Formats: sequence, C-alpha cells, structure tokens
Amino acid sequence: MNKVVSSAAAAVADIPDGVTVSVGGFGLCGIPSVLIDAVLTAGAKDLEVVSNNCGVDDWGLGRLLMEKRLRRMVSSYVGENKEFARQYLSGELEVELTPQGTLAERMRAGGSGIPAFFTATGFGTQIAEGGLPWKYDDVGNVEIASPAKQTQVFSTAEGEKEYVLEHAIVADFGLVRAWKGDRHGNLIYRDSARNFNPLAAMCGRVTIAEVEELVEPGELEPNDVHTPGVYVQRVVALTPEQAADKRIEKRTVR
Repeated sequence: MNKVVSSAAAAVADIPDGVTVSVGGFGLCGIPSVLIDAVLTAGAKDLEVVSNNCGVDDWGLGRLLMEKRLRRMVSSYVGENKEFARQYLSGELEVELTPQGTLAERMRAGGSGIPAFFTATGFGTQIAEGGLPWKYDDVGNVEIASPAKQTQVFSTAEGEKEYVLEHAIVADFGLVRAWKGDRHGNLIYRDSARNFNPLAAMCGRVTIAEVEELVEPGELEPNDVHTPGVYVQRVVALTPEQAADKRIEKRTVR
C-alpha cells in the first residue's frame, strides 16, 4: 500500500513514446510541474496529452511543446501559448478542441467506467456536425477534420431536446499535483488548484501524484479527501523548494 516512489524521475521512467497522458491543472494553477519536467528529462515523445490547456511558452506543458514532444492535444483552452498556435497552424501539432465541461465529463466518465454519454453542449455546431480542423498540413490545408458525432432527441422536463454523443477519455498515464497526500495515495487539493486534477487522476490507468506535503495514513480526515487512493498508483513527495516553485500566469498589480 505504500505508493511513494523515490523521485519524480523514477515515477515517470516507464512512460514510453506515443502514449496518452492526462494532466491536471488550469492555466498554471495546480499543474504537476515537477512531473512534467521529469517527463521532459526522460525523453518520452509523440505524446497525446489530455489537459485543459498547454501551459505557457516556458512553463508546464509548454516546456514539452517547445521540445516537440507532443503529437496531439485534447484541450478546451489554448489561448495563452504562442508556440502552441504556431505548431497547430503550421501542421506540426494535432489539436482536438473540446468544450470545457464536455472535456471534464469525458475524463470523469473514463474514470467511472462509463464509455460514452449524451450532452446538449455542441449540438448544432461543428462539434456535432464535424469538420473542425484537427490538423493542418504545412501549407494550411486541413489534413484531418473532426468526424460527425451521433445525435439523438430525448424527452426532458422542458420538452424534447437534441443531444450529442461524447466518448469517455481513458489515458495510459495521469499526472496530477496535490496539496497533501498520504502513502496510500489519498489526495487533497487546495482551493482552485483542485480544478482538473481529480479528473486527470480518475481517467489515468497509472496515475502519478506529486504532493506538496506527504503525511502518514490516517492523518487525512476522510471527509476531506478529494481523490481516493484507489485512483493513484504512485506518489512523489516534493521538496519544500519544489512545492514553493509556483508561477503566476497573469500578474495583476495596482
């Protein structure tokens, strides 16, 4: 039951090329920056990453992007990363843009054993009808477009409504960051750093958590646990310096 590994490098050492990785965080808040750097150092490439966004040009997933380690992104917001836009528009990166709530539910469903679900979000748009450019070629032509999705009419309290079928996401590996965690893998996130982390943890077949404060089993109040240890396979205890190294995406001052 002791899931603590000696280092971030050891925790990600078996992540091979070409796999799918779910990554927690929103902007730069709650991102598993230490594990991302360990993946960068380990050299894995051709990765498909499922994450709300792709960091910024010099931090978080942006570091993997700059080194051309990412083959495909499944995201809902990518507006803060110029290199991301450049790679996408020049045909170097495949991108599946997904409505934010739909992305969250696809990840949650993957961790819950639900293969697909219907949602009203996206009906009547290219999300449902297909044709969104997933990948361009090097001269700007659409090389891969999103396929049309199954739609269905359901009776609701407001009358008949049209829904779109969305498929769950299950990643080979999940990378998350927690405020506190115990040796059994139970995790607590702090405030807004919770964001996509529980979902990224749920949908990963092998989930690795970096924790700012490692405690012993029994020290966490069960009612406060956000991610039960059943979803977590490896725990990395951060040093105080690593835990304190947090960056602000947009600094606002008076």
